[in-house]
Parts: sequence; structure tokens; C-alpha cells
Amino acid sequence: MPQGDYIELHQKRHGYRFDHFERERKRIAREPHKRSQYAKKALGIKGKLYAKKRYAEKAQMKKTLKMHEESSSRRKVDDEVHEGAIPSYLLDREQTTRAKIISNSIKQKRKEKAGKWEVPLPKVRPVAEDEMFRVIRTGKRKTRQWKRMITKVTFVGPSFTRKPPKYERFIRPSGLRFPKAHVTHPELKCTFNLEIIGVKKNPNGPMYSSLGVVTKGTIIEVNVSELGLVTPAGKVVWGKYAQVTNNPENDGCINAVLLV
Repeated sequence: MPQGDYIELHQKRHGYRFDHFERERKRIAREPHKRSQYAKKALGIKGKLYAKKRYAEKAQMKKTLKMHEESSSRRKVDDEVHEGAIPSYLLDREQTTRAKIISNSIKQKRKEKAGKWEVPLPKVRPVAEDEMFRVIRTGKRKTRQWKRMITKVTFVGPSFTRKPPKYERFIRPSGLRFPKAHVTHPELKCTFNLEIIGVKKNPNGPMYSSLGVVTKGTIIEVNVSELGLVTPAGKVVWGKYAQVTNNPENDGCINAVLLV
């Protein structure tokens, strides 16, 4: 039986119950109490999922409130008395000022956090999961297929220790682990062999970034202390980001361009 909007139609024609809005107000007021009661009672996976959902909701609410606070901090400048005539294109323009002046370094940090850079390779070919992983069969009859061998170049830190084979799901072959990269400075037009600090972002997904997989287009962090780069404040720059421009598994080395 098709459901129509007969309730809304009835409300339009005959109005609401006399206490409708009061009941609605009370129902909304009861909502937080019901939520807290459920949160206390929920156990196990249900409790975890509910807590995760509420955390996401609260984080979103805080972001929205913060955004509104920033937008409300914009205010009109006191009208200044201009000498002479104002051009016609300035008559309708409201002169506003920001309550907070955000410095370039903070903007840069925000940009890095969002993962937005002006990169040499903005688009790269996505790598399929079958190409990235090879299924390893285990067990006496070779029937279990939960292990995966990574077929691409990976980076692991100097203090990396493998898990016991019984628990290791993703195997990173030692022959495909590269500690250094050939990094080209675009302004100096020179190439340096620099140590890799970590994998910042793999364009194929966050899982590959956490595994340290290095494919074409990956953003890596390299140690540039040898180059003697300094900030405007005079501090030495240790780490900088670079984008991989080749297919390391084919070439046997990592070539990258420094992001300046």
C-alpha cells in the first residue's frame, strides 16, 4: 500500500492538536536524557559504535559553532572621512576588517593538515588492490588467505620490528624497503640523496599511507638538514615534503621533487 503525505494534508486542513507544540517541546527536552541513559546501558560493540557516532556529532557541532564565531567577528570599520571623491567602484563596497590576523605560517600548517599542496603531479593513476597486494596462502592445507604481501616499495622507520609471522597480516619485503630518496630541488636544479623521515600521504588511500607504501604521486617527508635551509626567523629546517615522480618498484630507486 503506497504511503502518501496524508498526515501533513490533515494538519494543513484541520490544524494541530491544542497541545501539539507543548508535547513537541517536551519530547525534544527529553531527548538528551534518553541519549545519556542509552549510552550508560549500551555495552560491547553497540556501546563503542554509539560513542563513536556521538563523538563525530559533537565534533561537527563544535566546528560549526567555531565557524559561526569567526564569521561573527567580522565587523564594519568606522566610516573614515575621505578627502576628495571616492571612485564609483568603491561606493558599494563594504570595508571590513578581520578580528584575527592569521599569519602565513598558521595558514601553511592548516593547508598541510588538510593535505592540500601545489604538487608537480596533481593527478596520478590509481593502483588497484590486486596490483598492490599478493595473496599469501597459509595453513597446513593452504586454505587460509588472510595474509597479503605488498608488491610495491615501502618505507619503514629505523626502529621497525616485524610482528611474529602468526600475527603479521601485511608483509613488507625487506628487498623493497627504501630508506633514502633522490630529491630534486626545483629552484636550485640540483638532486640530493636524502633520508626519508616518513610517508605523509599516499594518493591511493589512508591505509597505504599508514603502511608506508611509496607509489607515484606519494607525498614523503625527507630530512633536508644537509641543504642548510632556514626559515625567515633563522631556524634550521629539518624536514620538508617531496612528491614521488617515478614508479620506484620499476626503477629500483625513489625519485622525488621537493615542495617549496
